[in-house]
Amino acid sequence: MSTLAEGFSDSIKNALAVLPEKSGVYLMHDAEGKVIYVGKAVVLKNRVRSYFRNLASHTPKVRAMVAKIAEIETIITSSEVEALILECNLIKKYRPRYNISLKDDKSYPYLKVTMQEDFPRLHMTRRLMRDGAKYYGPYADAGAMYETMKLLKTMFPLRTCRKMNPDRPCLNYHIKRCLAPCAGYVSKDEYGKMIKSVCMVLDGRTTELERDLKQRMQQAAEEYAFEEAARLRDQLQAVERLNESQKAVTNNGGDMDIIGFAQDMTGNCLQIFFVRKGKLIGRDNFFLQDGGEAPQEVLTAFIKQYYNEATFIPREIVLPQLPQAEEQQLIELWLREKAERKVELLTPQRGVKRELLQLANDNALKLLQERLRKGSLSLKNDEQAAEELQQALGLAHSLERMDCFDISHTQGSETVASMVVFRNGSISKKDYRKYKIVSAEGKPDDFKSMQEVVYRRYKDYEDLPNLVVIDGGKGQLSSALEVIRGLGLADLPVVGLAKREEEIFIPHQSTSILLDRDSAALHLIQRIRDEAHRFAITFHRKLRGKRNLVSVLDHVEGIGPKRRQALWKAFKTLDAMKAASVEELASVDGMNSTAAQALYDFFRLELPEKKEVLR
Repeated sequence: MSTLAEGFSDSIKNALAVLPEKSGVYLMHDAEGKVIYVGKAVVLKNRVRSYFRNLASHTPKVRAMVAKIAEIETIITSSEVEALILECNLIKKYRPRYNISLKDDKSYPYLKVTMQEDFPRLHMTRRLMRDGAKYYGPYADAGAMYETMKLLKTMFPLRTCRKMNPDRPCLNYHIKRCLAPCAGYVSKDEYGKMIKSVCMVLDGRTTELERDLKQRMQQAAEEYAFEEAARLRDQLQAVERLNESQKAVTNNGGDMDIIGFAQDMTGNCLQIFFVRKGKLIGRDNFFLQDGGEAPQEVLTAFIKQYYNEATFIPREIVLPQLPQAEEQQLIELWLREKAERKVELLTPQRGVKRELLQLANDNALKLLQERLRKGSLSLKNDEQAAEELQQALGLAHSLERMDCFDISHTQGSETVASMVVFRNGSISKKDYRKYKIVSAEGKPDDFKSMQEVVYRRYKDYEDLPNLVVIDGGKGQLSSALEVIRGLGLADLPVVGLAKREEEIFIPHQSTSILLDRDSAALHLIQRIRDEAHRFAITFHRKLRGKRNLVSVLDHVEGIGPKRRQALWKAFKTLDAMKAASVEELASVDGMNSTAAQALYDFFRLELPEKKEVLR
């Protein structure tokens, strides 16, 4: 203790004196009790004490953190791997200010082939389970995944229903989108061949599949099964087109994640290439704030946080820099336990993997340059922008959480409100909320709507922000302020942002605040306002779309809410309903022949007659 730096409180000194000489996790708390840093250690006593010795040798970030430590909490673990897992989970839970934080809650989609069923289906999922099914992905680009699934369902008439109805085939059979295994129109063996073809496409074995389809097509033609031969021909042509668009990036056909890294004055960027079965199936990127950490430290923190949540871990993770030797061994052991097979971290020196790594690095640097060129950061990271906004508004507390509200409606109908949340200047989508407004339904009243959403948000006093931003001028601000002060939240800072001149209105202040057009503070509050507007508009359009979809059925005699719901569940689209026969409509749960005939007749009315009915 003799080398302990001067100026620390007695509580800190007492905590340092009783630190255990065991592995575990330590949590640093500030004066308000908030967790500001989480770390792990092989020997807690040595690691924690190191923060309070030779302060001059630490980075500015560490010195700033140490200055705010008011309490030290330790948790002993039975092993280093257990400590690593606990560290990852606590960082996710608390999102400490001084940890390198991923701040990402992405859940990638996978394609699932239900091999455990007699007649397997193909569908999207975000959960990997040990249920005997085959999973393909992850797909960082959900649009590309849906296009793949759409193409496969076009190529191969797979069943889509969760429960097969043995009585009669559904509409999909009649429009040649299913072979009707439910009715026994296709054997298990023949259907299995089609599923094998689907898996070969997803495995990237398209050349092998081409040979198989050619052989089966020729055999069908020789047996005069011309309809089957034509179907196989169409599948073959689709596979050939698909094969032209796919290129193998490695020869070993393995699974790997290639993580590129770039760093500049704006922060850090990591680019991940997802290679599955030797083919590049997608990529994703992550931006991390720059706290002065070395690339090795950033990469190590990223690996732990990213793969703590990942549903799939490849056999190889390619990095520009490896963690320290002991840390690397620990991470590989942890990943091996998660994946239940060997997982290797590596930095290739030559060959295809080295070329892919360089490409990932180049893409990461390109993304940083694009961000800078667009001026989205004004040469400052999110946290620095939040600090600048705090100073501009004259607020006493840092902007660790900001809530922003917006209202959206169409002439008073389908009125909704949105709340978006930014933590330390960065988007926190898991905290977003959307509201259906009931107090102003039928008549446009933005002030009343704003009062309702603000009351519903803060009436329970849960997770209060450091700043409330209202999208609007003095009127909207006054409406929100009336409710907030009525709830007894006199100390909660509230501002309004008017779009015309980007004026910031503060309660009881006659003049507005106009921030510099190039300031990071203005860019941040604009981002918050625009994100709230986007979220509200999206929700409103969704509700309006649903209303418009069901409005057609609202006016058909005999079609009530339950039947309407059952029809949408059964047919998915209006076009499918139109194509259905009276018998198919009547077979839907809750329907009868009278209602089915009425709906069938309605779809066949001329447009003027339909308009007359819909009045």
